[in-house]
Amino acid sequence: MIAPTATNGLTIAILTISDTRTLKEDTSGALLEELATADGHQVVARNLVRDDIYAVRAVVSAWIADEAVAVIVTTGGTGFTGRDSTPEALKPLFDKHIDGFGELFRQISYDEIGSSTIQSRAVGGLANATLIFALPGSSNAVRTGWEKILRSQLDINNKPCNFAELIPRFRESGQR
Repeated sequence: MIAPTATNGLTIAILTISDTRTLKEDTSGALLEELATADGHQVVARNLVRDDIYAVRAVVSAWIADEAVAVIVTTGGTGFTGRDSTPEALKPLFDKHIDGFGELFRQISYDEIGSSTIQSRAVGGLANATLIFALPGSSNAVRTGWEKILRSQLDINNKPCNFAELIPRFRESGQR
């Protein structure tokens, strides 16, 4: 993995979790790829899996083990209906939880969708020196999560601090 700098961005893998979409119909994943690329990051993998705890874990676990992936962003499966199980799939994989990610996402979303934000189970964590963020499946939620949280936290120039500058330290600490 290339260390993050102002010019080379980070390596990102994108996973859409859906029982109803195909990769071709995946507007949220496509938007996430577009936003990440526009901000100078390299999308090194993009996939879609059904909303199944073990299918999600299989893909995310492979990416966690892949040194070429610094960040994983998922979209979908964070609600309460049907088989929504992204948080249950991801949380056991986390070495550390980034509690503030979900809290901040819901706070920001409140201004956009009011109390309906309480139904979002957006989560974030760190596993084997890989940052993982789970966003809801709507394009609006993806845009909100990226533009209002992830863009600045994955930018090495964001001050006073950001996750991008911590990635080399995560890896040096022996978590990989």
